[in-house]
Amino acid sequence: MPKLSVFPKCYMDELVIHKTMSIFDWIKLAAGLDVEGLELQPAFFADTTDEYIDRVKLACKEAGLVVSMMCFSPDFTKPSLAERKKELERQKSAIDLTVSLGGEVCRTLTGQNRPGLDPAAAIIWCAEMIQEAAEYAGSKGITLAIENHYKENYWDYPEFALKSEIFLHVLSRVDSPHFGVNFDPSNAIVAGEEPIELLEKVKDRVVSMHASDRYLEGGSIEDLRRVEEDPVHGYARIIKHGVIGKGLNDYDRIFSILSEVGFDGWVSIEDGVNGMEELRESARFLRAKLAEYFQ
Repeated sequence: MPKLSVFPKCYMDELVIHKTMSIFDWIKLAAGLDVEGLELQPAFFADTTDEYIDRVKLACKEAGLVVSMMCFSPDFTKPSLAERKKELERQKSAIDLTVSLGGEVCRTLTGQNRPGLDPAAAIIWCAEMIQEAAEYAGSKGITLAIENHYKENYWDYPEFALKSEIFLHVLSRVDSPHFGVNFDPSNAIVAGEEPIELLEKVKDRVVSMHASDRYLEGGSIEDLRRVEEDPVHGYARIIKHGVIGKGLNDYDRIFSILSEVGFDGWVSIEDGVNGMEELRESARFLRAKLAEYFQ
């Protein structure tokens, strides 16, 4: 039976940029949701000393929650091998943090789609780094999961593997039993692609999932396929976040497919940008769907 987790998409700036919210504040808020786990990010942590990590673990325990996944964003498309190696060390540190917190999955990405990037070369760069990261994760008892991502909040450019063609190329080049996919159906929509088509191609490799939903505001799917994404902010302007289950994603079909392949990983809510009430409503929707499709 998949378990339900939550990520504080609605409080990223407060946690990362302004520091007006601490990780302990977020844990207390999340305790009021119908979830078992928390998806965290290294940037939420004030430090990584043993004492601080123990405080985080105690706060999670008191809230009745476990750490499900570490949401990490390496940038493996940097042109210098030395720079990519630094990103790999950052990825390994995120894996170590996942271990310290008792988590199961650590996310990886390819990197930014910088202007002038050679796709053929970048696919090789990313696969080499991710292969090494997957081997390291396996040695620590962690699963590394690559997400079909759109754009990390604080990057200048969208994800290199935004389009499924490149995503699948990278995926095919990494061979490890400790490596899989963190599937995000909404990112496929924002990429102008069909989430179900991508899921059918990767369903046997899905180890975790981001659950969110998207709405069109001031346009249609056809408009989305024609529009250029904003190269700085990374989101097509007509796409908006909203309550899960009321947007463009077909969660009945998604969970039906995942149920058929025996998926039992974490489903992490990555929404609620409009507030906690939307998170609560999304959690209720997903809890009901998981009970319906996974017996």
